[in-house]
Amino acid sequence: MPDTSVVDLSRLQFALTALYHFLFVPLTLGLSWMLAIMESVYVMTGREIWKRMVQFWGVLFGINFAMGVATGVTMEFQFGTNWAYYAHYVGDIFGAPLAIEGLMAFFLEATFVGLFFFGWERLSRLQHLVCTFLLALGTNLSAVWILIANAWMQNPVGAAFNPDTMRMEITSFKEVILNPVAQAKFVHTVSAGYVVGAMFVLSISAWYLLRGRNLEFAKRSMTVAASFGLAAALSVVVLGDESGYTVSENQKMKLAAIEAMWQTEPPPAAFTVFGLPDVATRTTHAAVRVPWALGLIATRSTDTTLPGINDLEQHAEERIADGLMAYDAMLKLRADRGDADARLALKDHADDLGYALLLKRFMDDPRQATPADIRRAAASTIPDVPVLFWSFRAMVGLGFFFIALFAYSFWLASRRRLDAHRWYLRVALWSLPLPWLAAELGWIVAEYGRQPWAIEGVLPTALGVSSVTAAQVLFSLGGFVLFYTALAVVDAMLMLKYARKGPDGLGMWPPPATAPAMPLQAAANA
Repeated sequence: MPDTSVVDLSRLQFALTALYHFLFVPLTLGLSWMLAIMESVYVMTGREIWKRMVQFWGVLFGINFAMGVATGVTMEFQFGTNWAYYAHYVGDIFGAPLAIEGLMAFFLEATFVGLFFFGWERLSRLQHLVCTFLLALGTNLSAVWILIANAWMQNPVGAAFNPDTMRMEITSFKEVILNPVAQAKFVHTVSAGYVVGAMFVLSISAWYLLRGRNLEFAKRSMTVAASFGLAAALSVVVLGDESGYTVSENQKMKLAAIEAMWQTEPPPAAFTVFGLPDVATRTTHAAVRVPWALGLIATRSTDTTLPGINDLEQHAEERIADGLMAYDAMLKLRADRGDADARLALKDHADDLGYALLLKRFMDDPRQATPADIRRAAASTIPDVPVLFWSFRAMVGLGFFFIALFAYSFWLASRRRLDAHRWYLRVALWSLPLPWLAAELGWIVAEYGRQPWAIEGVLPTALGVSSVTAAQVLFSLGGFVLFYTALAVVDAMLMLKYARKGPDGLGMWPPPATAPAMPLQAAANA
């Protein structure tokens, strides 16, 4: 069993790099489609201002895209440096979507991002528009394959443990691709990215209106952002229902922790709007509940029971006890590959092998576990309830705020009154960081809520780390912190520089004034 400090430091390093990388991903997703929308208007109308809008927002998109690539590549290397056993144990399944993402989506992005920036004078309007759409498609295809890989960690379908290689191996690539968790995560995640892109354009445009600069430019940008953002914000809430449903099917403990639902309630379960989770007494104080709401959202029925944390913990004890039979059979097979009885026992109990591996955190040989050890391992399947409870509610609250803000922006845009209220422009400006906060909270709910599993029910996180020392991980963690801090400073400086310059400061808008025509008599005399 690896040293606890190695596990904690490895988790901290991956969490920091993932959270930082995810600052750039949603903005890339959202801005790419907004560029395609703006350029479509330019191609249809031929109005120069729309072309300049695409070029200006494209500059900010390019800065963000470059930072996303730099941080994403280094993050993937950690599977080999910090999570070597994870890569060995499930690499056959997890590596395939990542490889396809690199070959298909990333190269598509890299090709068409160059054509987007350098093809304005070399391609026709329609050809350049096609390149912009393919760039947007590439960013979304990249998200598809990354989320397929991540969804398999949440719901490991299409794979089985091979006793001959002692690894998880793929049995159906189709099931991996069509994983229902992947479908729900993709639509929910990209919609959140669209909200980030829309808020980015809305907030910076609001700043221009507050300063009395680039008025027509900013109003058009805000109109696009309001329309696109409203549709995206509504989609996030609606599609979040599907995510809740898949969690109730595959990750019951995560759902119970999000709701701080200690006891199993009669169906349909109530949704806790507010409460104070108390881990020590396993109660939620001052709870304000909406009857039936959770049951309808999570099960889409009125008669399906959602188990509470206590019952799920007891169920985990049963699965650990059953998994010990698989663990014993696995060790016998390792010693004698021809042991038919051990092979049959492993096949019968393989589904619970991962639960037996939870004991490795507390002892070298799980077969020596006492009932107290099993209870301790089962208790470790409960994630941090207060963190999940409040992260989820903050994320949902921000989601409804985005709907209200974009709806009001859309109403003002339809009445051509976007600059009528300075208080609204200030609210829009100061709302700029909120979609990123909501996206990061969503990541915490999804990934922190999965603990203690690296692969749900298959591989505990504590077993996935590399055979390195705490000092080595601490050294690389310090390097990443310094490197990413430097990137953050550079990114902030570049974004602020070009946003403050604006299209007027960059010479994009207004177009250069043409000299007035000479009177006929003056021309004749000349």
